[in-house]
Amino acid sequence: MPSAISTAVSSAGRQADLARPYALALFRAVVGLLFACHGAASLFGVLGGAPGGGTVSAGSWPDGYASVIELVGGVLVLTGLLTRPAAFVASGSMAFAYFHVHQSHALWPIQNGGEPSVMFCWAFLLLVFTGPGALALGPVLVPRRRAAEPAPVVA
Repeated sequence: MPSAISTAVSSAGRQADLARPYALALFRAVVGLLFACHGAASLFGVLGGAPGGGTVSAGSWPDGYASVIELVGGVLVLTGLLTRPAAFVASGSMAFAYFHVHQSHALWPIQNGGEPSVMFCWAFLLLVFTGPGALALGPVLVPRRRAAEPAPVVA
């Protein structure tokens, strides 16, 4: 006979499983919004502007390209539209940012100021594998093609 504790744990686990797609959607939306804010700040000077103040040109390398990736990728991830490809590009962008900008200053992210790059990189990589979760626009606007059913075998 199951104990009250194991029943409660089992019930909580089932409820957590039901909430998982919505928790993932919230995670996706927050990460996408924060990433888009970085891009908007750098490109348009809002929210404090680019690091050091002002803006960056969208065509400048690497800051301008990174800012466009941050804004567009953040909006795509936030809305759940093309989440996996957008998250893949965003993750790569943050890996590049870490190794190109931060890693040369010190080994550990806590020492070289690269914590945001590392956190965004791994958060986006997680979204590449988990997908968007619930409440995403991707499945609504871009329905998945069904695999063609095999033709019946006629003997």
